[in-house]
Amino acid sequence: MLLSVSLIIIVGLALGAICQKLKLPSLVGMLLTGVILGPYVLDLIDPSILNISAQIRKIALIIILARAGLGLDISGLKKIGRPAVLMCFVPATFELAGVLLLAPSLLGLSLMEAAVMGAVLAAVSPAVVVPRMIKLMEKGYGRDKSIPELILAGASVDDVYVIVLFTTFTGIMQGQGVSAVSFINIPVSIALGVVVGAVAGFLLAELFKVFHMRDTVKTVIMLCVCMLLTVAEDNLNTPVTFASLISVMAIGVALQRFHPPVVERLSAKFGKLWVVGEVFLFVLVGASVNINYLGNVGLGALLMIVLALVFRMLGVFVCLIRTPLNYKERLFTMMAYCPKATVQAAIGGIPLALGFACGDTVLTVAVLAIVLTAPLGAFAIDLSYRKLLKN
Repeated sequence: MLLSVSLIIIVGLALGAICQKLKLPSLVGMLLTGVILGPYVLDLIDPSILNISAQIRKIALIIILARAGLGLDISGLKKIGRPAVLMCFVPATFELAGVLLLAPSLLGLSLMEAAVMGAVLAAVSPAVVVPRMIKLMEKGYGRDKSIPELILAGASVDDVYVIVLFTTFTGIMQGQGVSAVSFINIPVSIALGVVVGAVAGFLLAELFKVFHMRDTVKTVIMLCVCMLLTVAEDNLNTPVTFASLISVMAIGVALQRFHPPVVERLSAKFGKLWVVGEVFLFVLVGASVNINYLGNVGLGALLMIVLALVFRMLGVFVCLIRTPLNYKERLFTMMAYCPKATVQAAIGGIPLALGFACGDTVLTVAVLAIVLTAPLGAFAIDLSYRKLLKN
């Protein structure tokens, strides 16, 4: 295991640095590291790490979402209002509708199978989007109209919405029928996530006021609370749960409100944690990509992904109608809301594991979506923000 950890960090950082020198996003090198070191090429990553890969990726995602919450400008987000709410579900719904329309003819799927594929494809990747929006917030790009905050908030809720839909559709295909509770759970889980996170953030603020401790200790405590909330969500068997990833961001927002002096220092600490977390996240996402499935990709699958993204961008455009954003800022928002990686890696193989006839096709399209949109989306954001956004 020690050899695997060393290779993941050293090779991931090295290839990431090489990509940056070539004016490419560093995550391209990290994804490539995972593919090369992973079980489908050199097989140099210890199976014990691969077995807990999903948990490691979730920890890395918690780190970047916690940092995002600490830097989120809620006052600016309130000024945006309606578009911020629409971005949480409209683009994903448009993309899902596009897959429902196109997949039966392009890939020969039934309507229900197309719904499952659409739910896999429709999620944006917080792992790609969130760190870039944090960078824009730190540099001041787009902050006059709260564009990074808009994308941040939407990306975190978008995943919750899509995963609930995916769970519902797979349940229907397994013969469980349509449950109204599943759809009611979407807004309820998001609202509960905000409440739980706000309460946890308030309690942490009071703790940090009463007990004086090093910022490193505060960071560790906050990280542990975030992980405990995630575990609590995973282990709840109630019909209605709370969205723990929303809670993670809400903790940071609550700390801004109840204990502002500590926020900037904690954000810097989480930034240092992200240096290692980013490497593990993208290397392990790359390791989960079975490149053997790419041999099954035809023109129909490629066309499916491209056209689905067109539907998604149209959904973003609809969200931004009657907003003060100019055409350049709208174009940037549309591009920034396209990358896919973590959710597709996490749930892309579930239909195949469940024995669905469409499982192989869904996994193939999910893998191709990661390979295409994660690097290209990151590259589009990194290349365009100086030209399209005001500093």
